[in-house]
Amino acid sequence: MTQIFIRFLIGGVFVSAFALLGDLLKPKSFAGLFGAAPSIALATLILTLKTEGRQYAATEARSMVAGAIAFFVYASFASWLMMRFRLKALYVAVGSLALWFSTAFGLWYVWIR
Repeated sequence: MTQIFIRFLIGGVFVSAFALLGDLLKPKSFAGLFGAAPSIALATLILTLKTEGRQYAATEARSMVAGAIAFFVYASFASWLMMRFRLKALYVAVGSLALWFSTAFGLWYVWIR
């Protein structure tokens, strides 16, 4: 029960801090970028470091970086397709999932495994 409370506390502090950072930046469309993902990732890494140790936390951090890189490749390709060919977002998003998966799996195979 104590660990759950600590998770909520640390997560809340990080979410609040990143939300404040998002409010300070211009344009306001960037506020969503700082709302959840980085704060939850940092809170998770801190708790993982405390409970599992440095080596495990380092592996988790590399996994998060690989996931972010794969998502960047996916989002860049999807936005390029939509802007270049005026395709519907649903088709591009679903069709580009293979690119995300292959990028994430490739990074895992080369870097994390």
